[in-house]
Amino acid sequence: MSMCLLGKIAVVTGAGRGIGRAIAEQFAAEGAKVVVASRTAETVDEVVSAIRSAGGEAMGVRCDVSVVSDINSAVDCAAKTWGGIDIMVNNAQSFGTREKPLLKTADRGVEEVSEEEWDWIYTTGLKATLRFMQAVFPQMKARGGGSIINFGSARGILSTPMTSPYNAAKEAIRSLSRTAANEWGAHNIRVNVINPVIDTDAYREDISTEAGRKAVEAMIPLRRVGTPLEAARVALFLAGSDSSYITGQSFDVDGGLVSRP
Repeated sequence: MSMCLLGKIAVVTGAGRGIGRAIAEQFAAEGAKVVVASRTAETVDEVVSAIRSAGGEAMGVRCDVSVVSDINSAVDCAAKTWGGIDIMVNNAQSFGTREKPLLKTADRGVEEVSEEEWDWIYTTGLKATLRFMQAVFPQMKARGGGSIINFGSARGILSTPMTSPYNAAKEAIRSLSRTAANEWGAHNIRVNVINPVIDTDAYREDISTEAGRKAVEAMIPLRRVGTPLEAARVALFLAGSDSSYITGQSFDVDGGLVSRP
């Protein structure tokens, strides 16, 4: 490890599993102090324990990203405990509706999408991303800069059928990120986006059969689905000084999927 994030303070949402956990663990291994934020207390505790056992520094915060007070609490916790925030990773995203959450995007045509599903995906994705960005902005401005890493999706770029709320929310996050990069560059705050195709719980729930998995892999130029660690390493690059002149960009961590005509 190069300890390229030594002394940096990071907040990672959706950090209880999958990509978020891999990012939190990578950041801590590279010297960052990490706020592990997730909706489930048990997974938060598990990740914090793993980071500390490996010699890293972390604290856990139970955070429902649909609740403004939870968002502010997570940011305040980092600022009060460690003195500020340098890195914000907006990885969390819920599916279904508030009353009936799902593990993946529901397969519905545009004409079938309910207002409840649309609102929940936007609240836990786009609005949560905006709210966290607004909450960390004063901290980053006061510290002379920072890195915000948001999450889009290959589905949004490819306009995948039957997942319109998710597609629209993720494309809106990309637009929000470019706008913030343009506005906040004067404060040395960089904003970039990762669009992953990664083997996570949501992916396995969505592509649940071996035949389906092979069909997806056949569409990817590298002929496989990526690992959470591969997305985390891109996030590590975007969080550190090696990407100090990069902002407003989207990084397709998808084995080349969206490059195909």
